[in-house]
Amino acid sequence: MSTEQVAIVTAAGRGIGEACARRLAGDGFVPVLLSKSGAAVDVAEDLGGVGFEGSVTDPDDLAALVEAAHERYGRIDAVVNNTGHPATGDLLDIDDAAWHEGLDLVLLNVVRMARLVTPIMREQGGGAFVNVSTFSAYEPSAEFPVSSVLRAGLGGFTKLYADRYAGAGIRMNAVLPGFVDSYEVDEATRERIPMGRPATTDEIAATVAYLLSPAASYLTGQNLRVDGGLTDGV
Repeated sequence: MSTEQVAIVTAAGRGIGEACARRLAGDGFVPVLLSKSGAAVDVAEDLGGVGFEGSVTDPDDLAALVEAAHERYGRIDAVVNNTGHPATGDLLDIDDAAWHEGLDLVLLNVVRMARLVTPIMREQGGGAFVNVSTFSAYEPSAEFPVSSVLRAGLGGFTKLYADRYAGAGIRMNAVLPGFVDSYEVDEATRERIPMGRPATTDEIAATVAYLLSPAASYLTGQNLRVDGGLTDGV
């Protein structure tokens, strides 16, 4: 078994996923990366890890990713469940197929990854997950109905999993970004954000890295908003 810590990051070819991969590599993790576009292969090569082309919505791709990481390194210490964005549209105009696609993209991928990685983490004595969610899981937005509904469910799964496996030394938290500079943010949206700007991908990655670090060893089951004050306080 390798003595280096190993981190899986999904949707790691660009944006938040790539920023997380680069930050974790800088913190000493060996990155094992996945992206649908295949761009994660190049990112991993640059960082001294290994990358794969595949989709978080395909159970076989997830299984192959985890198997490859475990066979190569003998351990998995951290998982960043990052995904793309589900369908948008008017609430009742979104068809069943789009809701089911969103379920695979936003929630079931995390459940499937947990099934695959939990036995490995239990055997090695611990590990940590971070699920990249969205601010609209906390305050539902009509702009993002599928994401709002399903990522709220992801928050529930995060808490249930954290409670179930805390005794095994396995933590799970979620990060809820607001608007991020990996996408165009118009002036009207900027004006809604108390800090007056979107987050950088590096700022989100820094929060993810903290939650995976020993400094956050007593944090589990949390849904942490990183939104520049966009959502109302508790």
